[in-house]
Amino acid sequence: MLAQAVRRAWAGGARGAAGRRMAAAAEVGPPAAWDGTGTQEDLMYRDQVLVLDDRDNIVGAASKWDSHRFEGATPTGMLHRAFSVFLFDAEGKLLLQQRASDKITFPDVWTNTCCSHPLHGQSPDEVDGPEAVRDGTAMGVKRAAVRKLWHELGIPEGRLPPEKFKFLTRMHYCARDTVTHGEDSPWGEHEIDYILLARADVPHRGNPEEVRDTRYVDQAELRRMMEPGNGLLWSPWCRMIIDNFLLGGPAWWDNLDAALETDRFVDVDTVHKLSL
Repeated sequence: MLAQAVRRAWAGGARGAAGRRMAAAAEVGPPAAWDGTGTQEDLMYRDQVLVLDDRDNIVGAASKWDSHRFEGATPTGMLHRAFSVFLFDAEGKLLLQQRASDKITFPDVWTNTCCSHPLHGQSPDEVDGPEAVRDGTAMGVKRAAVRKLWHELGIPEGRLPPEKFKFLTRMHYCARDTVTHGEDSPWGEHEIDYILLARADVPHRGNPEEVRDTRYVDQAELRRMMEPGNGLLWSPWCRMIIDNFLLGGPAWWDNLDAALETDRFVDVDTVHKLSL
């Protein structure tokens, strides 16, 4: 496990208006060590992601800013740990979000419910060692998902605790942000992404600093949204997961009860290397 040397105390002060609205919506707030305040650039410099080798072993920590830069000494960024949450309601509809226009990486793209990173130095701990991956618990990643669902969508931990998430598998991908920044983009994602599914009817309200829009969709609606030529932008990680797991491959969405309630589709041993 990483040493706690990178733990940082956040400065006090009043929340912004968006932060106050999010806090009012939440029954249980985020961990005390992280409150989500600051600009997008502030968060890119402050948050410390978990840097990995290609076997998903943690080898260090780096800021979001440094790890997502696709230039200079890191032309494909730094490989780091991430998660992608796919949240379904009781009817089996999937909650999508459109990322805010002010996001530094992949602004305005449509994507799955929530996608972010477990961080170093958090309380409660968001670092999973090999044993937590092998036994399928991955509680660090799940705690990070709880934190970011509160931050981005105002979903309180009391309504969607870590135990509600099902960790199915991992995906290793690398994608320069040509979607929004063009072919010479200095930004991108290079991640081992933990894919989490959950089902719950929960209140949500997008934090405008993170989320531009949200929408519940069924499979037919999602396919229509993803048709070429309709003008909608999509995150590469979301497209890969939909094409290879959710609708394609094992078709988790067609077998949602089994995916959530059994280990039929769980594969904690494989890190799938995928690309668009």
